[in-house]
Amino acid sequence: QVQLVESGGGLVQAGGSLRLSCAASGRTFSTYDMGWYRQAPGKEREFVAAISKSGRSTLYAGSVKGRFTISRDNAKNTVFLQMNSLKPEDTAIYYCNVGILATLTWLKGDYWGQGTQVTVSS
Repeated sequence: QVQLVESGGGLVQAGGSLRLSCAASGRTFSTYDMGWYRQAPGKEREFVAAISKSGRSTLYAGSVKGRFTISRDNAKNTVFLQMNSLKPEDTAIYYCNVGILATLTWLKGDYWGQGTQVTVSS
């Protein structure tokens, strides 16, 4: 079983930046593909970004490509989401997820963190 703890959310003005972190428990973090999702009020949870076990492959939703960067540090069991040029529509609770990164596809798994709130003011 994997436990995930997100952090780094907050309130930021449009155009600003935030860096989210997701710390995972266990000794096998380097064997997991990791992803980020977000859920805005009244909307379904949506895919944001994913990264392969090694960190060599990444995948992004079109709405964040070029503004967000996913990375990981396997020595620290942590995956990051650097968010730049933030927009009010990026406001959501952000969750990390353990899943499978296939070619141009993310298959979400069952492990989720509690989420971290990101609010972007206009």
